[in-house]
Amino acid sequence: MIRRQIAKNRSRIKKLGPGLITGGAGDDPAGIVTYTVVGATTGFSQLWLLLLSTPMMIAIQNTVAQIAIVTGKSLPEITTAFYSKKLSILMIMVLAIANILTIGADMNGIAEIFHVLTGYQTIYFLVPVTALILYLVLFGQYKTIRNVLISLTAVLVVYVISAIMAKPDIVKVLANTFIPHIQSSSAWIIAALGMLGTTISPYLVFWQAAEEKEEKKSVVQADDVSFDTVVGMVYSNLLAYCMIITGAVILYGSGANIQDVSTLAQALEPVSGQYAFLLFSFGIIISGLLAIPVLAGSTAYAVADTFGWREGMENKVSDAKGFYFVFVGALIFGNVIDLVPQISAVDALYYSQVLDGMLIPLLIVITLMISNNKKIMGQYTNSKFNNFFSGFAFLVTVGLSMVMFYQM
Repeated sequence: MIRRQIAKNRSRIKKLGPGLITGGAGDDPAGIVTYTVVGATTGFSQLWLLLLSTPMMIAIQNTVAQIAIVTGKSLPEITTAFYSKKLSILMIMVLAIANILTIGADMNGIAEIFHVLTGYQTIYFLVPVTALILYLVLFGQYKTIRNVLISLTAVLVVYVISAIMAKPDIVKVLANTFIPHIQSSSAWIIAALGMLGTTISPYLVFWQAAEEKEEKKSVVQADDVSFDTVVGMVYSNLLAYCMIITGAVILYGSGANIQDVSTLAQALEPVSGQYAFLLFSFGIIISGLLAIPVLAGSTAYAVADTFGWREGMENKVSDAKGFYFVFVGALIFGNVIDLVPQISAVDALYYSQVLDGMLIPLLIVITLMISNNKKIMGQYTNSKFNNFFSGFAFLVTVGLSMVMFYQM
């Protein structure tokens, strides 16, 4: 009995894929800046919000994964078939703009780190980074790409090491994790909006749904998919948790004016030492290489599925021209954003979060309608856990959207 359970667990670990990649991609350079700034500006006081957001993330991602493996179709395909193609087009337009802005912010983050490390201007690093990503996607097999992404996800554990090296007060950390601390200051509220807006992102919803479809898993593998999703989301929030702790210990109360990756890295070095600074820099580069293909890929999947094009990274470029055209176009436009002096990485990050805030409540409503529709899902309708926490996430994200519009 015990041997069978051990063998089953080993088998599950080997099957980790889309959920783990999705979780790791959620902690992109833009997210790293957001989480570190949350710690720098509010200390440990928002750690409990991450604990609250974890079941919401699991419920949403589990729902879209279940839809994908039961139907074998993506969200745009189902929305077009059962509801409205105009609704699908609206979704992917908002998603594409938000993703391209985030790609620009993430590209800028990687280039800024290389600038700090080498002294060369950021423009010299944009093309090589883009070329590396394109090479992995255009000339590699899907299985190779998948293994590369999973490997990159594992490397992000450097942020756990960074948090341990910061030597936080464990009693204060635990108290702020399990006891809600709410402040009325505008800085605290803005930080909370940024953090929750970063953990629940539309592009992760589209990416995991498309990847589960591409994995071609059956409903009998639903438990493995759920396990993969839970591991990915818990891992994602564990990394975010450690980033907030590091920012709180090193920068809270320091008066550092943090506006982007470069100023954040420069603020870390004199107070945390060279090793912590190098760990942070290494994490930014790795997380960017992981997140940018996911951002561009989720855009390409969504556009291709909406218009009925052949899609998927297992296809050659000549067999899925539209899919790869959108993928490459998203990367190019992300680079263009960094070359336009009137658009800063901070602006790109801010407006992408505004668009995400508009889109995620709509996505939650659509996924709940699909996942509870017996004509689509048959006997595999959504669980009470997924319905409850997805509904709760809807209320939270609607509230966030309202506050963002008020702030604007």
